[in-house]
Amino acid sequence: MARANTSKAPSRAARPRRAPRKNRQHDYPLLVARLERLIEISHTIASTLEQGKLLRQIVEAARELTSSEASSILLLDPGTDELRFEATTNLRALELEGLSVPREGSIAGWIVSHGERLMVPDTRRDTRWNPHVDEMTAFQTRSIVGVPLTARNKTIGVLEALNKQAGAFTDDDATTLQWLGAQAAVAIINARLFQQSDLVAEMVHELRTPLSALMATSHLLLRPEMGDDQRRELVHTMQRETGRLAELTTDFLDMARLESGRARFRLEIFNLADLIAECVDIIRPQALERELQLAIHVPEGMPPIESDRDKLKQVMLNLLTNAVKYNRPHGGIDVTVETSPHGVHVSVADTGKGVPPEAATRLFEKFYRAPDSDQYAAGTGLGLPIAKRIVEALGGEIGLRSPGAGGSTFFFDLPIEAKPQTAGE
Repeated sequence: MARANTSKAPSRAARPRRAPRKNRQHDYPLLVARLERLIEISHTIASTLEQGKLLRQIVEAARELTSSEASSILLLDPGTDELRFEATTNLRALELEGLSVPREGSIAGWIVSHGERLMVPDTRRDTRWNPHVDEMTAFQTRSIVGVPLTARNKTIGVLEALNKQAGAFTDDDATTLQWLGAQAAVAIINARLFQQSDLVAEMVHELRTPLSALMATSHLLLRPEMGDDQRRELVHTMQRETGRLAELTTDFLDMARLESGRARFRLEIFNLADLIAECVDIIRPQALERELQLAIHVPEGMPPIESDRDKLKQVMLNLLTNAVKYNRPHGGIDVTVETSPHGVHVSVADTGKGVPPEAATRLFEKFYRAPDSDQYAAGTGLGLPIAKRIVEALGGEIGLRSPGAGGSTFFFDLPIEAKPQTAGE
């Protein structure tokens, strides 16, 4: 006779409890608050069409939403197949120069190649970790959560949060960053398209005038009744318009690089007084043609500054050239430098007609030129907008002081030293 099985199945209470999955616990009030904040941020970034400003908004939002120490955006460079740092929460644009990681052999590269989000709780134990950027910035990256920036089936970069302020990154942090990254990728592509179409449309409009002049002049040169003097004058006209075309295309490329974030800055320590003297010597022949007096006022023993020398030379030459163009004959140009413990103030004053109040607020807009019947007022309308973007990227400010008559003074302020801060991969 078979023995009956009298053993009882373990009760529900007696069964071993299943261990909770890692990062499975949710703080629902926090998630709701994050979602509300994410919606607010999405509206903000969707309405921002200037790429530099947009990228700064995104990294600040990523740092805030994940409660991390820092956040970075790396965008893929199609030419080199590297991921370049384009924005961080604690580095200025010029300090990102040269900061990049390879697509192969980096955490950011793995995210781009696989198109997946990734959490790395301890970078020292991850073979994909590339310490190159930490070594350059003296920042210690302990943990990372990163997501691909993907839109229209194309991955353009990576959004990262570095070092959770308290505890470790969770799945909720990764999900929140993924939501933000999806919005950010669309906003970045839209900003690029808008800036390209906007700048191209303005450029085409500006090209029409010199092209029309060249076309009309070439037709006149073919007329047999033209005398030598008339032909010579027409050739001079063609030379002027050709030069204007060359200037337009150069300025257009500079503006396109600055607006797209592809302009690269190189920091070095140099003597600002020497740079100013060099720029004044370059424009001196133009000033002598109009019998303008040039004066430089620089304090003795001025300390060197750390900035981008070539970019500052471009700014100075623009301001000095404008001071010559818009000056009155037999007038003067004064270049003055003032120093403080933290920065320098450079001003370029002329004795021209001044800038009308209605035009003063628009001088830094692309392609805007103050109305003036004087022949020296011709230009591309991009010089001051380019100067503004350069100075701001170098951590400074640029502006105009003009009473409306009796001359104008353009000025810019710059820090003496660009101090490296922190970044991560």
